[in-house]
Amino acid sequence: MVLERDPALDVVDMPINMGPQHPSTHGVFRMVLVVNGEKIVDLVPHIGYMHRGGEKLMEAMDFRQGIGYCDRTEYLAQFSAELAYCLAVERLMDLQVPERAEYIRVILTEMNRLSSHFMFAGAFGVDAGVFATSFTYAFPQREFLQEVFEEVSGDRLMYAYFRVGGLAWEVPDNFVQRVHEVLVHSAQGLKDIDDLLTKNEIFMARCQNIGSFSAQRAIAYGLSGPMLRASGVPWDLRKDEPYSIYDRFNFEVPVGNYGDVYDRYLVRIEEMRQSISIIEQALEQLPPDGPIVPEKMPRRLRTPPGEVYAKVEAPRGEWGVYLVSKGGDKPYRLKMRSPSFCNLSALREMTIGHYLADAVMILGSMDIVLCDVDR
Repeated sequence: MVLERDPALDVVDMPINMGPQHPSTHGVFRMVLVVNGEKIVDLVPHIGYMHRGGEKLMEAMDFRQGIGYCDRTEYLAQFSAELAYCLAVERLMDLQVPERAEYIRVILTEMNRLSSHFMFAGAFGVDAGVFATSFTYAFPQREFLQEVFEEVSGDRLMYAYFRVGGLAWEVPDNFVQRVHEVLVHSAQGLKDIDDLLTKNEIFMARCQNIGSFSAQRAIAYGLSGPMLRASGVPWDLRKDEPYSIYDRFNFEVPVGNYGDVYDRYLVRIEEMRQSISIIEQALEQLPPDGPIVPEKMPRRLRTPPGEVYAKVEAPRGEWGVYLVSKGGDKPYRLKMRSPSFCNLSALREMTIGHYLADAVMILGSMDIVLCDVDR
């Protein structure tokens, strides 16, 4: 006797939409997961929902106006984006940035790294199912940092404070004191998050051995930042290709062993400790006075013909600006190298073979900014 089986009961591959409006995608991003039971057998990412043509718009703006578009592209690490853009124009113009301005740039950029990583830690804890506690620990610390940024620039998010050649204006008289105060809060907030998540059994079970990526595959995909270092590659532009005055500071480059979701979290936590150390060193070395722009700064910025690529170590990785000038006060061509876009390219390979619930953790560990992806 041959037993018959109802074909309708066979397990088949099923496509599932996640996004573009979904809490765990952290923005307007959609991925189509093909699952067999609970296992993911394929993944197709869909990007472009946030595309606004920022690069083309900046080609119609003069070199001062373009700074504002950097903020709106990398809206969690605005100072890093502003710095890369300013470095590109400064190299074309062969401008020397005054020392005081360099130190203030570094301080604000590293504080911005802290605020970005606090955002990651708060959201990632929620992704892992540690409820909203991680948010309640992370967001007060981020708010302390945002208050300093507002005091310096006059804006809570789109700072546009860096200028080609230096800074827009001087920092407040109590700047050093305020930064010291905020660092105390940041150190305590970091300890709270570390105590809450790092050895939490639920968190570890959700993160360890999930989305592992080898150093060779990370390099092949062009990953950078914590994504690359978590795979065991000790590459940090602040150390390996120093820009600004980063060669004056002592700090370590944390790397992972397994390249999994847990290592990506650990690398960012340690990066925050190193950022606090860099800021403290910069405050000690900060010149008490001096110019914040070159003495003979032209009223209207004009670059000679040429092309340049400037890059910085932003919180998500290498954020670069490729700038082509034919002379004049506007870029002829401008291209942004966004780390979120390159990191996201590895999502499919990282996710296939894992369970459906793991896709949330893998995507969350990338810490993407969708405006940075789509530009």
